[in-house]
Formats: sequence, structure tokens, C-alpha cells
Amino acid sequence: MSSVPASTSVPRDGAATGIALFLGALVLFAAYDAFAKQMVAHYAPAVVNLGRYTAIGALALVLLLRHGDLRLWRQPHQKLLSARSVSLAIVATCFMTALVTMPLAEATAIYFTAPLIMVALSPWLLGERVGRAQWTAVLLGFVGMLCIVRPGGSLPLVGTLLMAVSAVCYAIFQVLTRKLSGLVPAPVQFAHMALACLVVTNIPVLFMPHVQLPPWPEMALLVAGGAVSGCAQLLLLAAFRRVGAATLAPLNYVQLLLAVLISTLWFQRPPDALALVGMALIAVAGMYLARARRPG
Repeated sequence: MSSVPASTSVPRDGAATGIALFLGALVLFAAYDAFAKQMVAHYAPAVVNLGRYTAIGALALVLLLRHGDLRLWRQPHQKLLSARSVSLAIVATCFMTALVTMPLAEATAIYFTAPLIMVALSPWLLGERVGRAQWTAVLLGFVGMLCIVRPGGSLPLVGTLLMAVSAVCYAIFQVLTRKLSGLVPAPVQFAHMALACLVVTNIPVLFMPHVQLPPWPEMALLVAGGAVSGCAQLLLLAAFRRVGAATLAPLNYVQLLLAVLISTLWFQRPPDALALVGMALIAVAGMYLARARRPG
């Protein structure tokens, strides 16, 4: 999922390229989530995040150098920037920790309720009016989530709660990104986020003194995995320069389909029938809301 602001209209060939780039980003995000799920079985989530945000931090530095201003502390709207960055850092911490016990498909589905939560928060945080049809879609999506995390189900409670916190914080991140749209350059937002995530996601290590960094070949593998996630971010930026966010948003749910396939084929954890119904409801609700937000 992305929260990059919508762009203006572009030529049809540019739109096709943008859609292809966006789908490529989703494939890389799904691949990284699978990689992370595999890695947290062997390393602490904070260590996996360290590898990820070391790579993304290096990428952010390159973008800042091209932007020409490294002084993150001199940028305007510091409170909003900090709140946005810390929100995503909480997302990263909760998501990675939840993956220790949560099946990938169900974890991804709960995460994909973030756009629904964003719509629910819009009247209070953005002053936007939400119509009856949009509220119906939000409720439909939350019914879908209840189908996945139903009481008495097999999902671990702690992992489910962590994913719910991750979805709420990602919704807040999206709201703050919209507030900052046009106010702070994208490279500055990206670098601010990378630095915050690098610091905040490793705070748990302070309370886990037994955690040690893996040998350098394994650490290099974690950084390489993080580079895949960073490349996905670059593809997103390139896609949103060509196609509006409202056009691309419904395609986000391709990643949910990929998560189901990976969970089933790689981890041998297929969702049950009721969970699949819940995922379908979340996808339908999210795509309806994305379509409703399109101009015209």
C-alpha cells in the first residue's frame, strides 16, 4: 500500500508504464514480506528491521543528495513529519513482531484494513465528509476482518492485536502523508521516515539484552532483503509520477492475493474458507472506497 498523493493526468502510454511499475512494486513487497516471515523464524524482529532500514536509509541518503539538502532538522512542519515517521516505525515494529506467530495471508489482510480506517478517521483528522455508502463499505471491511480474527479462531491473540495496531498506525501515516502533500518534498519525507524507522524499530533491543547481531554473511542477507523493499519503494515513486494514486489504489489488493498464494504454497498455511470470505470483503470494500475517491 502506498500513500503517495495523486498525480495529474498523464498520457496513456505513461499510465501503462506506471501501472506496470506499481505491479512490480507489489510483487517486491510481497516477496519481502515472505522473506521477513522466513527470517523472523531465526532472528529477532528488531534485527530483521535493522537490515531493512539500513538498506532503506542508504537509499534515502542517495535521494537526499540528489535533492540537495541534507538538513532534515531544518525542514518545515517538523511535528507532522515526526508524527508521520514514528507512525510508520510503529507499523514496522508491530508488523515484523506479529509475523513471528501470524500466518502471512491473515496478517496481510488485517493490514489491508488501513484504508478503511483512514476513511473512518477522515472526518476528525481531515475534516472530510464521509457519505453513507462509504460508511457502509467501511463496515463491510470490518465485518471481513471479524471473519478473519473471529473469537475462538486459531489466530494468536498477541499477533492479531499487533497487526491491528499496525493497521491503525498505517492509517494515521496515510492521513499525515496527505496533510504533508505539497508542503514537504518527497525525498525529505522519505529520509525522515527511514531515519525514524531505523531508530524506533531497534528500541526493543534495549529491553532484550540477549539479542545479538548475526554473523556478517547473514546480516548482509538481511540488508539485501531490505534493499528489495527499498527498490519496491522506488518503483512506487516512479509509478505515482505517472499515474494518479486513485487509479492505482484498487490494484493494491493484488498484494493480498500474492500473500494468500505465498502463505499457501510456501508456508503451507492456507487460510480457511471463512478467512477467505473475510479477505474478499476487505478487498471489495477497499476497492469501492478507492473508486469512490477518484475525481470525476
